Amino acid sequence: MQEIVLLLVAFGASMLTFFSGFGLGTMLTPAFILFFPPELAVAATAIVHFTNNLFKLVLIGRHTVWSIALKFGIPAILGAYAGARILSMLSASDQVIHFLGFETSGLNLVLGGLILMFALMELLPRLKDFQLSAKWLFPGGVISGFFGGLSGHQGALRSAFLVKLKLSKEQFVATGVVIACIVDTIRISTYATHFDMDQIASMRPLLIMATLAAFGGAMLGKYLLKKITIGLIQNIVGILMIIISILLFLGLI
Repeated sequence: MQEIVLLLVAFGASMLTFFSGFGLGTMLTPAFILFFPPELAVAATAIVHFTNNLFKLVLIGRHTVWSIALKFGIPAILGAYAGARILSMLSASDQVIHFLGFETSGLNLVLGGLILMFALMELLPRLKDFQLSAKWLFPGGVISGFFGGLSGHQGALRSAFLVKLKLSKEQFVATGVVIACIVDTIRISTYATHFDMDQIASMRPLLIMATLAAFGGAMLGKYLLKKITIGLIQNIVGILMIIISILLFLGLI
């Protein structure tokens, strides 16, 4: 059952990234959290996210605006490393926190809070339409990279900065993919030195299947890039993310 859920999420989320500039990490992290410890869920998502973005570079990378990708991506390296280190420290802590009568952990509260925040960005019009001008590219890269390293939620913030730059759909997606690859490279290398990689290795068959499903979603997304809108789907995703964040807060997953 878990394989079917994760494959469907990987396929659908990868397809959605072609319309929104984000989606795979935002949706796949909560799906992995349903079945694995939160820190391993973030690391597993990072691997699928990275390999899928390399594949998307083959599909659409020629449209990359490199001047923007580097201005945003280089400072994102700093943020990604800081976020990944904080995640590793939270995962190493075994302190039990009592929250509303339930036993949970600091990591659950942090990830639950972040998932809730990004769910609200999917649902609330003011947050959904949040945008910042080009002069904020450097701090935007740091902030987006930080949340990418901490929880995998880098795309929504990245899109808020890139959407004001008058890029075509293809340039918007391709430039975002390059930046995401930069962040994923840093955070995966950081996770590898602080997490139990034997547990990650035991997930290899599932990661391969999820990656292949994401490839399929990316191919369909490229085909549908100019033919579809995703407002309803984003609302459904936002509601599901809120439910998962509440379960994390309460220590039920």
